Amino acid sequence: MAATTDPVRTDRHGPVALVTITHPPVNAISRAVAAGIVEALTEAEADPACRALVLTAEGDRYFSAGADLTELAGDGPADLVGSIEVTGRLEASRLPVIAAVNGIAYGGGCEIALACDLRICAEDARFGQPEIKLGFIPGWGGTQRLPRLVGRGPALEMLLTGDPIDAARALSCGLVTRVVPGARLGEEALALAGLLAQRPPLAVAAVKRAVHQGADGSLTGGLRLEREEFARVLGSEDAREGFSAFLEKRPPTWRGR
Repeated sequence: MAATTDPVRTDRHGPVALVTITHPPVNAISRAVAAGIVEALTEAEADPACRALVLTAEGDRYFSAGADLTELAGDGPADLVGSIEVTGRLEASRLPVIAAVNGIAYGGGCEIALACDLRICAEDARFGQPEIKLGFIPGWGGTQRLPRLVGRGPALEMLLTGDPIDAARALSCGLVTRVVPGARLGEEALALAGLLAQRPPLAVAAVKRAVHQGADGSLTGGLRLEREEFARVLGSEDAREGFSAFLEKRPPTWRGR
């Protein structure tokens, strides 16, 4: 099944939704692209058979060069809400979301990748927050998610210099978890998403909430949140199925309840 919300395309690979930005020449994040990603995510979340999502872009040079500056130059704070919603929605989704970064991810493109749960990239991928070179700062979460992911020092270097890092540096600082040949990026991303799609959906969503919400507060608050999520999931049908399948030495069947 394939659906198109120009300039974003969605293809289904079993339980995995593959969402592709198709906005040449540099896959800039325009308002239409932001709305298309949110719509694709909403449709995927509404389908119980969908268990994971991969976000990538068309071509082999640009994941996204950033926000569409022709729009951004005339935007005020109120106009940014729709674009900011993309990053929040990706992070809060019940689905595990993988960014398959096929090339340059600058500015808003990097911030969208940061909002995904996992990032894998091609060997020639580059990541950067060049906003400071244009006289402003990231506005879609870059100053907050980047330090939480790679540490304050590496994040400040990227944010203050505006200079990009390559795939090897991104791997070493934890920005990505895998670097693969470009020709295998789609295959590797779908394989990883397929693996996550086999995990119990209630537990997946609980892990995401515990990690993302817990990281914003104290260790004490995070542990309290973990206990709440643990108790909630432990009482689910999926948890009972997991125990039964383990004892009966058979594969579990997850129902998401």
